[in-house]
Amino acid sequence: MKEITLFFILIFMTTIAIAQDKTLKVWPKGAPTSNEMTQPEEKYDGVRVRNVSEAEMYVYLPDEKINSGAAVVICPGGGYWIEAMDHEGYDIAKWLKSKGIAGIVLKYRLPYGHHEVPADDAKQAIRIVRKNAKEWGINPDKIGIAGSSAGGHLASTVGTHFDEGIPESNDPWKRISCRPDFMLLLYPVITFKEEFGHMGSRKNLIGLVNDWKLVKYYSNELQVTPRTPPTFLVLADNDKSVPPRNSVEFYLQLKKNNVPAEMHIFAEGGHGFGIRKNNLPADNWPNLFYDWLKAMKIVE
Repeated sequence: MKEITLFFILIFMTTIAIAQDKTLKVWPKGAPTSNEMTQPEEKYDGVRVRNVSEAEMYVYLPDEKINSGAAVVICPGGGYWIEAMDHEGYDIAKWLKSKGIAGIVLKYRLPYGHHEVPADDAKQAIRIVRKNAKEWGINPDKIGIAGSSAGGHLASTVGTHFDEGIPESNDPWKRISCRPDFMLLLYPVITFKEEFGHMGSRKNLIGLVNDWKLVKYYSNELQVTPRTPPTFLVLADNDKSVPPRNSVEFYLQLKKNNVPAEMHIFAEGGHGFGIRKNNLPADNWPNLFYDWLKAMKIVE
C-alpha cells in the first residue's frame, strides 16, 4: 500500500513540475513583421526545427525555494536556417532552472530574407518576461539573454541594438525596455565582415548583398557602447565553423567601453557543443557561468 501511495505522490509531483512550465506565443495577435514563410514548420534530427513562421517561448520556472529572481531568454543556434532546440535550448533552460534561474527558450522566426524578424522576436520576448516578472517570480532588473552560434549573433544584436523603453509610444509594449541585463554568448557569430565572419549566417540573415550599411549594422563588435550589457563568452580554440576572433573582437570592444566581461576559450570543444556532456573541458562552462553570475551579484 505504501508503494502505491508513493507512486501516486511521485506522479502528482511530476505533474506539478510540468505545470510550472509555460508555452506562450510571442505575438498572439500577429507579428508586426512577416518572414513570408508559408511552408509548415518542420522538426527533424531530434528537435531541430526549420520553416519557423510563428515565434513561441517555452518557460522553465525554478522552484520557489531556490528561486534567485534571475531569468535568461535563450536563442538556439543554427545559422539562421534551423534552430537546435535541444542542447542549445531546452537543456540549457533545464540546467538554469535547477540553479534557481528561469530559463525561457525562444523559438524565433527565421528570416528568409527579412533580416529584422529574429531581433523583433527576441526583443519582444524580453519585454514579455519583464511584463510578467512579478507573476513569474523574476526580478525585472535581472533578465539576461543567451545565444549559441547564430543564436549568439541574435543575442548580441539585441544587446547592442536595444531600446530602454519609449515612454511616448502608443504601443504599450514599446514602453517596456528590451535591454538585456546581461548576456551569455556561446561560440557566437558576431561579425558579418568577410575577413572573419560566418558567411552562412550572413547570407541567411541579410541575403547575398554587399550593402556595407547593413553589414556594419549587424557586425556587432562595431555596435558596442558603454550601455552594452555585461557579457560572458564561451568558445573553443579549435572551432572550425565560427572563427574565435568573433568573440575576441567583441570582448576587446567591451573592454574599450568599460563593460564587465569574462571570456573562456577552451582548447577543445569545436563548434556547437552546447550543454552536452562530451567529456571535454568545455563541459564545465555552466559552472563557470554560474560563478560569474554570483560575482556580478545577479545570483547569490
